[in-house]
Amino acid sequence: MFDHVNYSALDSAKRAFIEAGKKTAKFAGKYGFIPPSGFGASANVFSLDLKPFIASGAQELQITLLPEGLGTSDDARPEDLSNEEAEKFWYNIGIKTVAVMTNDAAATGMQTVLISLYLPSSTPELVFNEIFMKGFLDGFVEGCRQVGCVYFSGETPQLKGKIIEGKLDIAGALFGLVPAGKKPIDGMELAAGDTIVFVESSGPHDNGFTTLRQLAGKLPDGYRTQLPDGRQYFDAINAPTVLYTKLVQDLMEEGVNVTNLEPISGHGWQKLMRSKKSLRYIIDTMLPVPSVFDFVETQMGMSKKDMISVFNYGVGLAVFVKSAEDGARVVEIAKKNGLKACVAGKVEDGAGKREVVAGPLSVTLSDEEFTL
Repeated sequence: MFDHVNYSALDSAKRAFIEAGKKTAKFAGKYGFIPPSGFGASANVFSLDLKPFIASGAQELQITLLPEGLGTSDDARPEDLSNEEAEKFWYNIGIKTVAVMTNDAAATGMQTVLISLYLPSSTPELVFNEIFMKGFLDGFVEGCRQVGCVYFSGETPQLKGKIIEGKLDIAGALFGLVPAGKKPIDGMELAAGDTIVFVESSGPHDNGFTTLRQLAGKLPDGYRTQLPDGRQYFDAINAPTVLYTKLVQDLMEEGVNVTNLEPISGHGWQKLMRSKKSLRYIIDTMLPVPSVFDFVETQMGMSKKDMISVFNYGVGLAVFVKSAEDGARVVEIAKKNGLKACVAGKVEDGAGKREVVAGPLSVTLSDEEFTL
């Protein structure tokens, strides 16, 4: 018997992905439509409606093509999940997968229109099981609904000898655009005097999982260790990532003078000084810190500086605006989106260097440790 690709398992998964895509067909109706031929072809078609761009007098269409991967958060779970727990876990991972791509696009003012998946494995018959397919695809479709984008079924190759058996790599790509009559948010207008607004996270989101997985190996009950708030550790670290696309689009639609946006992902609060400009970011006020970070900090013996250099520490998105008045508007618009936000601080001249001064934590982060 010769060894070959398991097309039976792959084809079954592909059909499920296509059906999930069909559920999202009208989510981007503001920007175009799917022709009657529908889903399922080797290359699906989306008809982009250019009339709003023509009416706005735009001379060019500003778009992005953004690839991204989830990382290892889908491995941060106990091995004995019940069917109910597993379905919830994969639902959350589905939303996280949408978030890891669309939040990056949102950081430049891009509205994601199309999104696809790349899911290689060596054993599709194991990874694409019924519970995974139900949980992950329901979560992914819900994420697409919240963002307002269409899921075009992607690729599910079987890569024997390249992927660990029973494991799955989760990645994808998106196509996005700046809405008609709007400009990209590129950070070029960021300057001393700007106001900084913090928008909440739900927990670790999609970053810091090397540390989080390391901690699980040290805990007495591993991923099932109970936190003071009653949740199990694996559940707390895998809370669905907040999706920020709608908030950003609302800020642009309302005419808030946003000078820069930074998702606080890898590198933690160091991301605040991602601009190459010589600026100091003074933080005077913080959002409440999710209890999972207090637990990690205590169990790992990490300093406050370590925590905000690795994790978002309660801040999923930093919004930079021209004035305190604009800052107050961001807080209000975030509230309408069901998100907590606060005017956190201000931007000052950096006198030749970049740094983040987190006053409430008595921590300063310098560009000597952050080269992005």
